[in-house]
Amino acid sequence: MSLETIVLAAESGDEDVADRLAATAADIADPSNAKIVLAHVFDDEEYENARNRLNFTDDSEVTPSVIAERKAAVRDLGETLATSDVEVTTSGRLSNGASQGRRLAELADEVDADMVVLGGRGRSPAGKALFGSTAQEVMLESSCPVTFVRAA
Repeated sequence: MSLETIVLAAESGDEDVADRLAATAADIADPSNAKIVLAHVFDDEEYENARNRLNFTDDSEVTPSVIAERKAAVRDLGETLATSDVEVTTSGRLSNGASQGRRLAELADEVDADMVVLGGRGRSPAGKALFGSTAQEVMLESSCPVTFVRAA
């Protein structure tokens, strides 16, 4: 299997696993010269809050990808990946009422990803049933392999 594109999910709350996420994605991408797409899915409220906080004056310059580039979780992963020789781009999406997991899987399809790398905390089955699991949904919805990096 030839790897050309890897989607690396950048979510708030992944700070404790960010270095391991970046290292895992770079280790996978480097041998095949695959590019990494840093991806973040915004819910409507998060997007509007970020957009207002950044004080954009012209709607034409505001896209989910532009906002994602300024998000701490994305920036931190990007800075860590900058030390590798891997090409990195950023892609932001709005959830538009769908789950983050579904949108991440759709984004992976849109960029023709060969793999998705994402992180998270191990939760009990009851915790997943009550609160859902973005990682679990990406694993079920994605048409490509998914690598899960568990928080320490």
